[in-house]
Amino acid sequence: MEKLKLMSLYADFRKDLSFIEKELEQSIDSSSPVIRQASLLLLRAGGKRIRPIFVILSSQFGEYSMENVAKVAVSLELIHMASLVHDDVIDDSDFRRGFETVKARWNNRIAMYAGDYIFSRALVSIGEIEMPAVHQLLAETMLEICKGEIIQIEYQQQTNQSFRDYLRRIKRKTALLLSSSCELGALVSNATPETVGKLKRFGYFAGMAFQIVDDILDITSTDEQLGKPAGSDLLNGHLTLPTLYIKDDPEFQPFLLRSFDGSLTEEERGLMLTYIRKSGAIEKAQQVSNMYLKKAIAEVESLPDGEAKRALLQIAAFLGKRKF
Repeated sequence: MEKLKLMSLYADFRKDLSFIEKELEQSIDSSSPVIRQASLLLLRAGGKRIRPIFVILSSQFGEYSMENVAKVAVSLELIHMASLVHDDVIDDSDFRRGFETVKARWNNRIAMYAGDYIFSRALVSIGEIEMPAVHQLLAETMLEICKGEIIQIEYQQQTNQSFRDYLRRIKRKTALLLSSSCELGALVSNATPETVGKLKRFGYFAGMAFQIVDDILDITSTDEQLGKPAGSDLLNGHLTLPTLYIKDDPEFQPFLLRSFDGSLTEEERGLMLTYIRKSGAIEKAQQVSNMYLKKAIAEVESLPDGEAKRALLQIAAFLGKRKF
């Protein structure tokens, strides 16, 4: 039901999204059967396609060109896909969105090469756009994402993390790519600098809210809803905002340490999730997400009225309060 609601928000732009989806499939074609199958496995697992829709909507505030929009949208979604493949290797994850991961279907080597291939295809896709500013922004975005991956590994199983550490981490993990989606969409449509700035900030704030909700859902959802074990972030050694709030709680600490060292039993996982849910940490994390969401909405409200503005506001509100 939730996913159907999201798709209904995309309804006015379904034709453009369908075109981008076809371009995505063509872009990952390869003469190597294994690379092609591995790339298609990830593509067909689906996703919310937030990055492409943000490119499309941001482009509506300038001179809309489907050709340029598609190249940018495909490139950004490919970067996102590649980062997921690499994340699954780092976290040793066998399932994503209920589907077997590339590394589980084949092995870590194939997954890493598939991720690198998808990254390379992203560069090919956007390479045809003759705008230096676009290439500079994409290069900087990819650089920061890679830095974020390294930082996430450095912080894995580390309990001495601060609120600021967490925010910096999710900025690179999620918010930056959503911010770049909006900024690049506006840039390739020659929107005014003021509009580009507002959309860039909207994407950042919406991305921060999106990731915090994602971290909340990892605790509040069921295994079936997530397509992986609830609490996977902790099991993979990652502190998220809800658990950051209670990491020094004497009753929670044994759960935290056993999650990190891999000795947590299934029964203890259930008890741990129940404890977090009743601790008040979820509500505190939701308040931070809501704060970012309000900032995102404020950036869009001053933009010209139209279908794109309406859709951005509706999607932002949905992302901040979604249940999947």
